[in-house]
Amino acid sequence: MGSDSDLPIMQEAIDILESFDIQIEVDIVSAHRTPEKLFDYALNAHNRGIKAIIAGAGGAAHLPGMVASMSPLPIIGVPVKSSNSIDGWDSILSILQMPGGVPVATVALNGAKNAGILAAQIIGASDKCVLDKVIAYKDGLKLKVEKASKRIRK
Repeated sequence: MGSDSDLPIMQEAIDILESFDIQIEVDIVSAHRTPEKLFDYALNAHNRGIKAIIAGAGGAAHLPGMVASMSPLPIIGVPVKSSNSIDGWDSILSILQMPGGVPVATVALNGAKNAGILAAQIIGASDKCVLDKVIAYKDGLKLKVEKASKRIRK
């Protein structure tokens, strides 16, 4: 994430990934305040066994795009509505409007939970254990809706 003020939002990604027993790494890497750290992180994450990167950022939200420009890994951007944000639109558009050749999968404003689920699905494509947990999670969502439907129809 770009700053520690993003942690309350990004915690949802942390929580869902931990619920799938996926080993995670959490850090603050600012595109504007720690560019050297950003370069090192983005260029070397795949060498450390990282399979996907979730990058959350508010305001100008350059972190996801800058990471995507240097990393061969799938990057998932979480636009964060921050105190200096224009209702989150600046973050959304900064992450969403990437040039051709530098993709960033973008989730909804403050959508870190979905970013975690998407990262799990990406990892699950080559890890059956994670895939089984994603399937079970989605089955649980279905059951929850079915229970709610029964309750409301009574």
